[in-house]
Amino acid sequence: MEEEGRPLLSSQHAADSPQASAGSVDARAKRPFYVEPRNIVDHDPQERISAEAAILNSRLHYYSRLTGSSDPLLSPPNHVVPQPEEIYIYSPLGIAFKIPEGDQTSKNSSLISIFAIWNTMMGTSILSIPWGIKQAGFTLGVVILVLTGLLTLYCCYIVLKSPRTIKSVDTTDWEFPDVCRHYFGKFGQWSSLLFSLVSLLGAMVVYWVLMSNFLFNTGQFIYNQAHNINVSDSQFGNNGSDQVICPYPVIHPEGDDCGSGGGDAGNDISFGRYWSKTNTVPLYLIVLLLPLLSFRSASFFARFTFLGTISVVYLIVLVTIKAVRLGFHLEFHWFDPTHFYVPEFRALFPQLTGVLTLAFFIHNCIITLMKNNKHQENNVRDLSVAYLLVGLTYLYVGVLIFGSFPSPPLVKDCIQPNFLDNFPSNDVLVFVARMCLLFQMVTVYPMLGYLVRVQVMGQFFGNHYPSFFHVLVLNIFIVGLGVLMAKFYPNIGSIIRFSGAICGLALVFVFPALVHMIPLKREGRLTWLSAVLHSFLIVIGVANVVAQFLM
Repeated sequence: MEEEGRPLLSSQHAADSPQASAGSVDARAKRPFYVEPRNIVDHDPQERISAEAAILNSRLHYYSRLTGSSDPLLSPPNHVVPQPEEIYIYSPLGIAFKIPEGDQTSKNSSLISIFAIWNTMMGTSILSIPWGIKQAGFTLGVVILVLTGLLTLYCCYIVLKSPRTIKSVDTTDWEFPDVCRHYFGKFGQWSSLLFSLVSLLGAMVVYWVLMSNFLFNTGQFIYNQAHNINVSDSQFGNNGSDQVICPYPVIHPEGDDCGSGGGDAGNDISFGRYWSKTNTVPLYLIVLLLPLLSFRSASFFARFTFLGTISVVYLIVLVTIKAVRLGFHLEFHWFDPTHFYVPEFRALFPQLTGVLTLAFFIHNCIITLMKNNKHQENNVRDLSVAYLLVGLTYLYVGVLIFGSFPSPPLVKDCIQPNFLDNFPSNDVLVFVARMCLLFQMVTVYPMLGYLVRVQVMGQFFGNHYPSFFHVLVLNIFIVGLGVLMAKFYPNIGSIIRFSGAICGLALVFVFPALVHMIPLKREGRLTWLSAVLHSFLIVIGVANVVAQFLM
């Protein structure tokens, strides 16, 4: 009933619709031009329409004039909306043109859909995968990566098919928060919003820490090159010509705090005072990024999304080159650690599960991505292939960095939450990687801020840009959060694992499991085995969050 009360040509609806944004034909926007097939007189390239069809068109135009009325009863009901394949465009000259199959030209092939999912999931988490494997142990880390990928894939499949399980209403334009609202009311709507914001804010904090890191190392590289400074002897440890460093030599084997400080040593005291990774560089970013966050639209920055693909591909090439040059350094110590190697099974493995929950997280936008798939019957197959590619990418980077880390002379516990920190600032290949990632993050950060603004302002004020003051206050809060974390706790591994576990609790495990069981229960088709297995998913999500606070 709520849907039937919408205006005939609501510009807001058209703008907010995923189909409209993707360039496909919106059936509601074509209502005034609908002509029933039986009113087509001649089926030639310029099909003539009958007088009855012309009257129908005028009547629908009359309906459209009533859209400004405050009485929703004057809007045409939804049941008169034609199917996309039945839409004809009517010309006042009496000519009707049929739109072929709902404009299938705007749909994506399976290959493009798979690549879009892979590109969307490939984020900053890839930098922490080697650290996560080190925290879990090599063997257990690989097993956990595979199992987490399978679990998150299944939960994502539940999210993808969830709108189709609701038969009572039209769910064509629904997203997963709409499904949660249908089953859980206001609680589902607000909780899904809250956990979605956790994932977005967590990503923005990680971006700020990484941008501070990359900007610092970029400036350090330029300064050293300009002053002919060789830093090879000023770092802790190296491995011949291909230097691999341990920037924080005080290692706590059962902790994750080896990457929580340091890195600001400079060859010039005055330069180090004004160019500090934790004290000054995070503040310099405010000048650049705070104005960018205030843009009304993020469409300009969306043009640079291809940079994410370039950065990931370059990282894979970089990892391959480093692994070939360094060789593999693996020894299997199953439970007892040695000086240079970590055991294969470690009690710190929940830190990896927290990272992987965010690394495989795409559940809040998978419905939108797959709506544009040309062959809807292949959605499950394409989703599975995309997850397979994502898992293989994480596995490739994680295994190669962990395996090639030179032990001896360095210890495996030196692997940092951002594996690029294990290479000195004068490494040219790593310098290029940092530059690419820095530029990519500068373009993606405003887009994440725009998504936060849309969700927060839309829920509280009903307007995505209520005023400049409202947006400025929100942006100052977001930027301040990033600056504080970059200064006092720049450990992206822990930030990722906490935000991943918390947002994954609701959007990856709890809500998908409940959304799967509730309709089956109502239809009397829920078996005890299915109830136990899906309840176990909820237990996994809760345990994942609790374990992060015990590490």
